[in-house]
Amino acid sequence: MTDSLYDHGFVRVAAAVPHVRVGDPGFNAERTIALAARADDRGAAVVVFPELGLTGYSGEDLFHQSALLDAGEHAVAQVAQASRDARPVIVVGAPIRAEGGLFNAAVVIHEGAILGVVPKSYLPEYHEYYEKRQFRAARDLIGGELTVAGQQVPAGPELVFACGNLPALQLHVEICEDLWSAIPPSTYAALAGATVLCNLSASNVTIGKSAYRRMLCEGQSARTISGYVYTAAGLGESTTDVAWDGHAMICENGDLLAETQRFSDDEQLIEADLDLDRILSDRMATSSYGDTIGDLRDRLRASRRVEFELRMPDAPAALARRVERFPYVPANPANRSERCEEVFDIQVRGLQTRLQATGIKRVVIGVSGGLDSAHALIVAARSVDRLGLPRTNVLAYTLPGFATSPGTLRNSHALMNALGVTASELDIRPSATQMLRDLGHPAADGARQYDVTYENVQAGERTSHLFRLANHHGALVLGTGDLSELALGWSTYGVGDQMSHYNVNASVPKTLIRFLLRWAIAADLFGADANEVLDAILDTAISPELIPPGDDHDGEGPQQDSEATVGPYELQDFFLYYVLRFGYRPTKVAFLAHHAWGDRERGEWPDLIPIDRRNQYSESEIRHWLGEFLRRFFKTSQFKRSAVPNAPKVGSGGSLSPRSDWRAPSDSEATAWLDELDGGSGERDG
Repeated sequence: MTDSLYDHGFVRVAAAVPHVRVGDPGFNAERTIALAARADDRGAAVVVFPELGLTGYSGEDLFHQSALLDAGEHAVAQVAQASRDARPVIVVGAPIRAEGGLFNAAVVIHEGAILGVVPKSYLPEYHEYYEKRQFRAARDLIGGELTVAGQQVPAGPELVFACGNLPALQLHVEICEDLWSAIPPSTYAALAGATVLCNLSASNVTIGKSAYRRMLCEGQSARTISGYVYTAAGLGESTTDVAWDGHAMICENGDLLAETQRFSDDEQLIEADLDLDRILSDRMATSSYGDTIGDLRDRLRASRRVEFELRMPDAPAALARRVERFPYVPANPANRSERCEEVFDIQVRGLQTRLQATGIKRVVIGVSGGLDSAHALIVAARSVDRLGLPRTNVLAYTLPGFATSPGTLRNSHALMNALGVTASELDIRPSATQMLRDLGHPAADGARQYDVTYENVQAGERTSHLFRLANHHGALVLGTGDLSELALGWSTYGVGDQMSHYNVNASVPKTLIRFLLRWAIAADLFGADANEVLDAILDTAISPELIPPGDDHDGEGPQQDSEATVGPYELQDFFLYYVLRFGYRPTKVAFLAHHAWGDRERGEWPDLIPIDRRNQYSESEIRHWLGEFLRRFFKTSQFKRSAVPNAPKVGSGGSLSPRSDWRAPSDSEATAWLDELDGGSGERDG
């Protein structure tokens, strides 16, 4: 597995806030060059500087002085000369003379060459702004080229700077007020293929303006499905009538990745690793994005591409981006609590609406003493509460079989009693034994032949009883299987736990269900007795409990460990998120997993994860379990997902319903994915 972020669809971008002296382009060039060198040392491919940063933005009528304009152009030449041995694309602001006028422009520089000049499209002429007094707007530029620092270069707001050896990196540049306009120029550029949008701003500060800037940048990156690099003027700009806070930020598809400290006395340089694959994946999947391109095709055809080649860092650039270990679960406690409450409410509303629509007033549910059925049971309890029905209308059955442990049986009864539902125990061993005998299976006569038939007879008996109980009581069978099990095919098809009348968990991964139960305890939703048993369930190993324990087993907890067969759910949910949500290559998924899970000491953990359960996995373990995931997800499990019952979608991480996010053939191969994974290591795992 390669270790460089550039080999996995990422690009490092930087936003700089240098010290500036108004009317001293030589000093400003020196500070620009110094910060650009720092960005280069940190492996950045792009570094963006503030609007008119080489002269100072607040020069006002000084921009009518030839001496300042000459010095500004010389400063551009200085930066270009200094960039000859640097890797990043450097984007600086300067006043540029052309066609008898003056333009507030961004100059895009790379390896000694000026790639192009982008004039500001929208000049503010209101409140404290009087830019039309000094500058012309981009629309006033007649030709498509101009000469700056002795180089004849393309010019215009329609330029897109395309990296030949990193095709997903396509830059567009706009300036300050452009973002405040109703349709920013970067909107058209993004539709024309630009993935990283840069904004050189000055942007004086007023009360509350920083929050508005942040909203604009996050919103533009979300609306255009792009990376957005914004930087603004800091210390040194004139405070004759206004002040400056040096606010820079980097956003990606609505998320704020990095932000400067405002009002800092020091120069600042922030970086972030943008995920270009994420940007392209979301654009490809969003049909309205393509429709907009079609509607604006004539405007977009006017875009011009300027090619450049990016020299990669000599040493692998390690990913500096935060990668959540639990992508379905926010690490921040406040966000997590809000997310859990919303998920729970979606599940409750789904079941509540289904009961209202059918006129059914009772729910039948099997309670195993495990995570999934415990969570489905509290959803059912809250749903009948919302409907004004007694909790006794939830008919909860624990159905012990040949391998049910005393601990899970005890937890089942304790939870049913704590919630006040109608609790019953129905032993399936007699009926399962009869079926095994009817099949001629040796286990009917005591043989220890614990094969798939033996397991599925029990799963089928449970489901069959639940459906007949629902018939008998005029109830709806509530499914409990989760998204993780659907992804891995870890369920019994048809007359088994794969089937129900309605399933509230089908779009909720196992890792999130753990957090939902912890949230329910912390929020004290169902009282102390329920909290105690939910806590005990969280401490129980995940198991189908279908194979009896061996002689050396203590008999208290389950003998079977699901995760020993299908892999750790915390890893499998990580794989699922990036495969389902973004369609990433397996090598990239492995790269991200190693970054997130390779070292338990790296990064932030959700506070609800006990220290002794903060796991780490080696690269070989990650690749092994990813291979298992790919085989199960793409080759062996789709037929089960093609026939899933109704269930509410709860998150952008996706649903596996064929009526929702995932439509796939039941007879496909996993070859392409396994080969791509093996290509990253040179050998086939397992």
